[in-house]
Amino acid sequence: MTVNFFKPHPWHGISYGENYPNSLTAYIEMVPADTVKYEIDKKTGYRKVDRPQKFSNSVPALYGFIPQTYCDTAVAEYAAQQSGKHVLKGDGDPLDICVLTERFISSGDILVEAIPIGGFRMLDKNEADDKIIAVLKQDEIYGAFKDINDCPPTLINRLKHYFLTYKNMPGQTDKTVEITHVYGAAEAQEVIRRSLIDYDNQFRSHLAIGV
Repeated sequence: MTVNFFKPHPWHGISYGENYPNSLTAYIEMVPADTVKYEIDKKTGYRKVDRPQKFSNSVPALYGFIPQTYCDTAVAEYAAQQSGKHVLKGDGDPLDICVLTERFISSGDILVEAIPIGGFRMLDKNEADDKIIAVLKQDEIYGAFKDINDCPPTLINRLKHYFLTYKNMPGQTDKTVEITHVYGAAEAQEVIRRSLIDYDNQFRSHLAIGV
């Protein structure tokens, strides 16, 4: 038996899963109970405190990213094509994912198997910052959802409200974030595929890792 004595980097050292695109591995940074915003430290791979949540906003689902993905040219080109907007580039981060589950999960820094059902085409200062929406595999409530159209509109609105407001200060009028479209499972899979291409172009020649 081969034993790995070193913790793999959550972004670069963990596979996105053998069953892609039907299901994939997601690394969870934050859960709804968190009162601070956690994110991965890109250099070390440790989860760090980015900042306290500014106000009463709390993420309404498990939130993290898909390993070995990157938002750059291919993701930005697709966002521009689908939205008709001027998209400068991808945001230079791994592809974000929200995972819906009816179970209480108390903390992040975990891996889950998730099934993509759709996403938000989000632009942040004209940079592509898509949010993939997925369900936890075998979840008793959400596990039956196959497409974002299966979600109650109130749930989608709650997710949209979080992403459209969590960076805003009271009284701020210049909105830097917009969601141009809510898309289904097929389009989510295309965004994920392009984020894998962007990752390969950015990192694969520099990292000796296997998928």
